[in-house]
Amino acid sequence: MNINLLKNLLQNSKKCSKIVRKALFSDNLSAANLVRWTGTIPSSQRRIFRNQILPGFTASRRLFSDENKENQVSSHTKLPPLMDVPVRPWPSILKSFKNFFVTALIIKPYFDPEFNLSDFVQGSKRAVQVVSHKLAKGQDLEGLVTSDLIPKLQERVSNMSVGQRDLIPVNEEDIIYTFPYEIGVIVKELATSNVQQRFVEITMIYHVLKGLSQIKSGVEKLPMNVGLLPDYQDKISICNYRFVKEFTKGVESDWTVNLLNHFRPVDDSAK
Repeated sequence: MNINLLKNLLQNSKKCSKIVRKALFSDNLSAANLVRWTGTIPSSQRRIFRNQILPGFTASRRLFSDENKENQVSSHTKLPPLMDVPVRPWPSILKSFKNFFVTALIIKPYFDPEFNLSDFVQGSKRAVQVVSHKLAKGQDLEGLVTSDLIPKLQERVSNMSVGQRDLIPVNEEDIIYTFPYEIGVIVKELATSNVQQRFVEITMIYHVLKGLSQIKSGVEKLPMNVGLLPDYQDKISICNYRFVKEFTKGVESDWTVNLLNHFRPVDDSAK
């Protein structure tokens, strides 16, 4: 752009000066608006203004807008997967029927007559809170997670940034929805004896909204379409946890986690 030309235009026409200021500070800058604004400039200056000044402003504003978009994308913190396993965001109708029959016809009659799925679900939410907080802080997971899984999780977390680790912890009261995805029974025959090893695995899905407890306690009402609202999308995450317990006769065992993963739907939309 010719600087002397710009000076002459600004000195000879107050209207040009107003248009320049409009172009610099307007939120509705566009080529159409600039052409409309320059319609009042004398014809001797209009062609110069449109052909030499207008392209410079539009190109500069476009570059500034593109840089802002790139900065927004780069500033988005993505949560890497904790394990390379399939993502399970929603329940399966067929598996839900299977879960009912496995619980009613196998687990209760043969494994544990006092087993209650509702109680298990509530207890599992507390387990997710404990495990996720310890995992984010790099604390010991012995007794909560199977021994083969601990080093794999530790390696993944050690490669994360502080911001990524901050996305891992889940508070029990921030869980919106939870449901069992799959309930399975594993029976192993021991070659050295006639004893059958019996295990039950339950894969759970948790939908989490960070800050849900504050929203519930305040005047703000949680929208039904919360997952579609931009203000909430960055706060939503989904967790998959698989719990296992041995029910072999004569063996005392507790529920432990042998698979887990956290992911955020907003990370996929940001790709």
